[in-house]
Amino acid sequence: MELGVASVLKRHSVLEKIEAQILSQGIGNLFGNEKGENPGGGMRKITSCTSIASMASGGSGSYLAGSTVVSDSKRGRTMAPEAREGCLLYLRALSEVGGAAAEPFLVPLLAVALEECASSVSMVREAAEDTAMAIITLVNPYAVSSMICPIIFEALHSPEWRVKTVALDALSYAASLYPRKISRLLPKIVPAVTGQVWDTKPQVTKAAANALLACCRTNINPDVAPAVPRIVNAIMKPSETVKALDELKATTFVATVDASTLSILCPVLSRGLKDKMAINKRSCCIVIENMSRLVETPEAVAPFGPLLVPDLKRVAENVQFDEIRDAALAALNALTKALGHASVNEALNVMMKEENDRIAAEQKRIEDQRAVEAEYEAKIKKQEEEEKKQWREAMEAQRLLEKMALEEETAKKAEEMKKKDLAKKSVKGTSGKCQGCGLKKCKKTCLFAS
Repeated sequence: MELGVASVLKRHSVLEKIEAQILSQGIGNLFGNEKGENPGGGMRKITSCTSIASMASGGSGSYLAGSTVVSDSKRGRTMAPEAREGCLLYLRALSEVGGAAAEPFLVPLLAVALEECASSVSMVREAAEDTAMAIITLVNPYAVSSMICPIIFEALHSPEWRVKTVALDALSYAASLYPRKISRLLPKIVPAVTGQVWDTKPQVTKAAANALLACCRTNINPDVAPAVPRIVNAIMKPSETVKALDELKATTFVATVDASTLSILCPVLSRGLKDKMAINKRSCCIVIENMSRLVETPEAVAPFGPLLVPDLKRVAENVQFDEIRDAALAALNALTKALGHASVNEALNVMMKEENDRIAAEQKRIEDQRAVEAEYEAKIKKQEEEEKKQWREAMEAQRLLEKMALEEETAKKAEEMKKKDLAKKSVKGTSGKCQGCGLKKCKKTCLFAS
């Protein structure tokens, strides 16, 4: 490191060689997935690399030819596991020794480390997990929202459960290191992590619960902080929703309610408004009314308005108890004012317009995608027709060539047969001598003398 990280990695082309091996398809394929949610690549398309450290295990080239460790060929991994482990260890060492100077080069490689957690070889998985945590420790707090969380969110779409587990553990670790940054990102983190709490793998479910609790605890609202464990438990187990609502109903809201706090409360409140028990709906209405009076800005509550306003309106119109209807109307009016609207109808009209615009945009996106797919299919069909045409022309040419060869062979055989017939009818042999007397000029006594 005496020369400096940037000098070693850039001027001496070390980074270029590493990326040529570890990112054979380019940095653009790190992001995106094949399901269409973010087209353009997918973490499963990332390939791994060789390393100098792995060469020491068996001499020059022996780590490729003589490796006895199980490979990941089914996952598209052609390099030996020792090579990938050595590369990951090198990245971890660089993140620990290089410091802030190595950050711009290592942060994009967090996706590689997460993808390698799906390896079937334990030593590669351990090295990948350690590398991911080392990169998160190194990262600048300002890169959490722009680089770290987008990579983790993309890893949560992976079909490999180990990748999702390590990504959730990495998010928990980031919450302990950068609580203020994670707190501001809760409106995006809570929906992304909540989608993993019902995964079929218990390891993913446990990691999602820990990540959700660690991230929600970064919220700075002192009124909601005591109820966070109960709220997270309610998100994990819908049967615990009533207990969370009771604790929230007993909470006195004094501090300002921001978007981070709303992202924690709204999933439980929305579920409570749909509960069959009318008393639970009343508890939700009370909590919504109390917190709506302390909303920081209309922009903070705007993303959650479409989630709560329709349910509140439904409770106010359909519940048969006057007390609960009055509570729903009070909560609806308070939430409407928090949203910056003069009346409930105005709020509903704005939300309907936004929803229609969103549906129109989604339809346009689907139509554009279908147009692109149709254009691609037409291109493929045209290419197939051109290939079929060329194949037919080639087959026709081959048929003509075979026909000409057959005709030429038939003519040749006919010519030979003709010569044989003439030879049988002629008195002269092939040498020009008479077939009777054996002389070129027959004797008078020869039967064939003319």
